[in-house]
Amino acid sequence: MRKMMLCLCSVLLALMLPLQACAQEIVYGADVGWLSQLEASGYTWQDTDGTADDVLDILAAHGVDSIRLRVFVKPPSSFTWTKDDGTGCLLGYCDTTGLLYMAQRAKSKGFSIMVDFHYSDHFADPEYQDIPEEWEGVGYSDLVSYVYDYTYYVMNQLAQNNIYPEYVQVGNEINSGILLPYGSSGTYFGQLAGMLNSGYDAVKAVSPNSRVVTHLANGQNNTVFRWFFDNFLTTYNGKTDVIGMSYYPYWIGSSFENNIDDLVYNLTDMAQRYDKEVMVCEIGGDEDDASESYELIQAVIDAVHSVPDNKGLGVYWWEPEANSNVLPDGYALGMTQQVSSKVLRFTNAVTAFEDSAHDIFPNGARRYKIVNKNSGMALNVAGGSSSNEASIEQYAYSEWDSQKWQLAEAESGYYKIVNKNSGLVLDIYGMSTSSGGACIQYAYNGGWNQMWSLQETSDGYYKLVNRNSGLVLGISDNSTSEGGLCVQLTDSGADNQKWMIQVIQ
Repeated sequence: MRKMMLCLCSVLLALMLPLQACAQEIVYGADVGWLSQLEASGYTWQDTDGTADDVLDILAAHGVDSIRLRVFVKPPSSFTWTKDDGTGCLLGYCDTTGLLYMAQRAKSKGFSIMVDFHYSDHFADPEYQDIPEEWEGVGYSDLVSYVYDYTYYVMNQLAQNNIYPEYVQVGNEINSGILLPYGSSGTYFGQLAGMLNSGYDAVKAVSPNSRVVTHLANGQNNTVFRWFFDNFLTTYNGKTDVIGMSYYPYWIGSSFENNIDDLVYNLTDMAQRYDKEVMVCEIGGDEDDASESYELIQAVIDAVHSVPDNKGLGVYWWEPEANSNVLPDGYALGMTQQVSSKVLRFTNAVTAFEDSAHDIFPNGARRYKIVNKNSGMALNVAGGSSSNEASIEQYAYSEWDSQKWQLAEAESGYYKIVNKNSGLVLDIYGMSTSSGGACIQYAYNGGWNQMWSLQETSDGYYKLVNRNSGLVLGISDNSTSEGGLCVQLTDSGADNQKWMIQVIQ
């Protein structure tokens, strides 16, 4: 139904009717690497209403359409691992056999698939990038060959079962590198690039249409991403199709509201700086705060589909079926509650996918920054004024409340654009219908000059069309300077009339 609605929306847009804006379809994903191991231990799951069902069917019913599966080289036969601090954890049945089983199961239910190579016998992340036991004792050139041969072997096993993953991660959260110390990003970046390129080539040799993802943690940290990908892509000629991110406000002791704008900026910067597609490979939130997790999902989906030029691909929740009471390390970023010793029930957090802002963009509960394509500057109320008739300008984005806007539906297909600082709305002065009419803010009174429709452009931006005049929001004189005034203009398709609308809260 979601895909049908998007198609209908596209048809209406082609007819130039005022309507709710459409965005590119993105992947709604879940990583379920623990699932088969928990099932083997006797756990069962219920949907939010208490109905028992297969986890994959529950996820599909709530809008999830892609499954992410990790694979380890040769995990312990117990599929458990003890970290350096003595903490034990389940690995999931994530050897090649377990991967094939889950991939076949997911494919049979209509999911697309992402495969996540950890290149270790256990979890790999910024802290752990250990060489598999069977690969120890060799040098860099042999490790390059091992990466290729192992990647090719796993991909070929999938292909023999007619499974060609849509996405393949060559490494997991590789901020520190892979196969340390030989692939250290701090000491041997050239060797790291060689290993990653070897994995890339192996994926493409088996499945040319699979998109290879290079995945780092801390998606809110643009400095880290620029440093890594300047080295990988520019200095060392690294190969990748997609830049992937993990985003866990929980682990930095923060609400997503405090840094979602940093994630938005990083997604857009990676897409534009390196001309790559981007995705959020992992998110998660407190299992005991379903409302916060629900909001997190919607905000991150908003962030991904706000990336210009249709370069935002998808969002994956890491282990929604999990619960801290059934995992030895107490991992608490799942989407379930324990209702009996072996029964877990999904919380309402999972409904965020089916209710997502992807389907209802713009989401009236969110605030956005509205950025001009030509200048790269954000829509702002001049001087931070809270008075009627204050001018609207462009200015470098500085997180001021005068640069934050709510797009609240006024009538079907039309929005009032409300400033956070003043509570006033975008208005065309004097109800002008002339090109060059000034854009101001004013108390909402239901006038058509205060209502706007959104029309998506072919390059992923939006035109804001005034209901009264039929003209579009633009920046006067093609200005790229701070203080350039906002006016309405006859639609020419120019970049000063196109806007990027990015969620910030």
